[in-house]
Amino acid sequence: RALDCFSKSSTSDVIGNVVDGLLENDKYGDLIPSLAEDWSVSKDGLTYTYKLRKGVKWYTSEGEEYAEVKAQDFVTGLKHAADGKSDGLSLVEKSIKGLEAYVSGETNDFSTVGVKALDDYTVEYTLNQPESFWNSKVTTATMLPVNEEFLNATGKDYGAPTPSSILYNGPYFLKSLISKSVIEYEKNPNYWDKENVKIDNVKLTFYDGSDQESLIRSFTQGAYTTARLFPASSNFESTKKEYGDKIVYSPQEATSYYLTVNVNRQSYNKTAKTDESQKTSTKEALLNKNFRQALNFAFNRHAYTAQLNGEEGADKIIRNSLVPDNYVQVAGKTFGQLAQDELLKYGEQWKDVTLTDGKDTIYNPTKAKSAFEKAKSELQAKGVSFPIHLDVPVEQTDVVAVQQTNSLKQSIEETLGTENVIIDVLQMTDNEKESITSQAKVPTQKDYDLNGTGWGPDYQDPATYLNILDAKKGSALKHLGITKGKDPEVVAKVGLDEYKNLLDDAASETSNLDKRYEKYAKAQAWVTDSSLLIPVASSGGSPMVSRTVPFTKAYSQVGIKGDPFIFKGMELQNDIVTTKEYEAAFKKWQKEKLESNAQYQKDLEKHVK
Repeated sequence: RALDCFSKSSTSDVIGNVVDGLLENDKYGDLIPSLAEDWSVSKDGLTYTYKLRKGVKWYTSEGEEYAEVKAQDFVTGLKHAADGKSDGLSLVEKSIKGLEAYVSGETNDFSTVGVKALDDYTVEYTLNQPESFWNSKVTTATMLPVNEEFLNATGKDYGAPTPSSILYNGPYFLKSLISKSVIEYEKNPNYWDKENVKIDNVKLTFYDGSDQESLIRSFTQGAYTTARLFPASSNFESTKKEYGDKIVYSPQEATSYYLTVNVNRQSYNKTAKTDESQKTSTKEALLNKNFRQALNFAFNRHAYTAQLNGEEGADKIIRNSLVPDNYVQVAGKTFGQLAQDELLKYGEQWKDVTLTDGKDTIYNPTKAKSAFEKAKSELQAKGVSFPIHLDVPVEQTDVVAVQQTNSLKQSIEETLGTENVIIDVLQMTDNEKESITSQAKVPTQKDYDLNGTGWGPDYQDPATYLNILDAKKGSALKHLGITKGKDPEVVAKVGLDEYKNLLDDAASETSNLDKRYEKYAKAQAWVTDSSLLIPVASSGGSPMVSRTVPFTKAYSQVGIKGDPFIFKGMELQNDIVTTKEYEAAFKKWQKEKLESNAQYQKDLEKHVK
C-alpha cells in the first residue's frame, strides 16, 4: 500500500509531492497557507478552524478533473486513517477529541470525533488539550484529505503502488513508481500554485549502495542534477581534483540515527553464538546499565561516520542525543544545553559530554574502561562468562554499512579488549537483514544484539522524539525486543517505568512552554544515561555536487512538506554550485531564517480569536 498516505508502508515523500493538505512550509520552515487560505484558534487553544481556498480540484493520474477539494475530504481522510488503524494515527489519536474512543471501538459513531466540515470550505478540529505545536501536525500524511467517492470506488485497491490508485491535488502527478528502481513525476499543469513549481519533470533513480562511483559518474554524464559523494570510495581523490571547489555539505537535518540495544532478545536464527551460556551472558550484560554505558563510551563515532563522509566531513553528521540540540530553545539556551545540565546529575562520567551536534564528545576510552569494570564485577556476581558476544547484522552489498560496522567492531574491541567483548559482524542479504530488523513483525523476531536505526520527528515538540521509549506505547520499544504491555519485568530492569513518569510529568505541562521543555530535557538526560539508544549521527551533512539553487525549496524538520525529496519551489541552474556560493547562500539563509521564524512567532497572536 505504498501510496496510501495512511498505511504503514506509505512513501511519505511521494505523497508530499502529489497531495496538498491544509498548510505547508516555506523555505525558512514557517507554516504558510496551502489548501487553507487562513486559520484561527480559540483563546482556550482547543478549537482550530481552517478556511479552504475555493476552486482547488482533485485530478486522476491522467490529469482528468475529478472533483473539487472540499472540507468533507478532511473528515473522510481522518476517518480513513482511523478505520485503517494508520501507523501514523498515534500522532493525533490522543489530540483530537473523541478520536481515541472511536479507534478503540468504544464508539462506532465517527460524528463524535472532533473534526467537522462546518460548510464546504470550513474545517474545524477540536482538541482534548492545548497543543502549541498542533499546526505542525497538519503537515503530516495522516491529516491529508481523501475524496470519499474515489475511496469507495477503488476499495481495497486504494493507495496501491500504481499512479492510478489515488487522486492528485498537489504540484505533481506520479507517472512511475517501480520499487528499488525509479520514481518519476510530472508537473500538474492545473495546480493552484503552479507559479511556484519550477521543475517540470523529475526522475529519481534508486541507489542500493553497491556502486559508489555510479552517482558522480552519472552526474558527470549529465544524467543527474545532484550526486551524493562518498569520500571513502576509490575514485574520491579524482573527484576532488575535478570538483574540489564545488563540493558542498548539506546542513544537518532532524532525523537522528542511533544503535538500539536488544535487551530482551528471543530469536537466534542469525547468530554467531555457539551455546546457551553465551546467549544468557549477553542478555544479562545488555540489561546492565554500566555495560551499555561502556559500549557508548567505547564507540568512536568519528571513525564510524568517516566511513560515509570521510575524515573531513565525519564530524558534520555526528549527533550526541536523540533530540537534536537546537530543536527548541528556552531563554537563549538550546534544548541540548538544558539536557546537558540535567545529565550531569547522573554522575561524573557525563562531565565534558556535550549534547551539541558536530563533534563526538561521548567517545572516551578511559570512561569506557571504568564503566566496564563496574559492569564486569556486577555481572560476574551473577555468573556471567566473558567475552560477551554481540551480534550486529549488516547488509553485505552496502559497502559503507559494512565498513561502518567493522569500524564499530574495531573501536569497541580495541577499547574494551576481545577478552571482554567481541562484536560479531553478520553479513547477509538485504531481505535477510530487513526480516530480522525493520520488517520483523513482532519484537520477539528482532534477531540481533545491536542494530542501527533512526527516528525523524512528527511535530515541533521534544515529545515527538522522547515518546518513542514510552513504556506503554513507545514505537521504539520493539527495537529493544520489548512487546508493549507484555514485558513488565524487562521494562522495570532497564528503568523505563521511571522514564514513563518523566514523560507524563512533561506532557502534563501544556501552558508554559519553557517549563515543558525543561521537563523534557530531564527525559533526554535519562535516555542518554540509560544508553539504551547509543547516538550516532543525523540525516543531512552529506558531501555532494549539485546544480540545484541552494535553499530555494521548502524546509521543515517535521511533516512531509519539507522532505529533501519534495520538489515544489526547487530551482535548478546550469552551472554547478561552487563551495563559495553555497556557503554564502547558507549564511544568508540562516540569517533570514532567524528573522522569519521570529516574525512568524509574533504573527501567531493574530490567529487567536
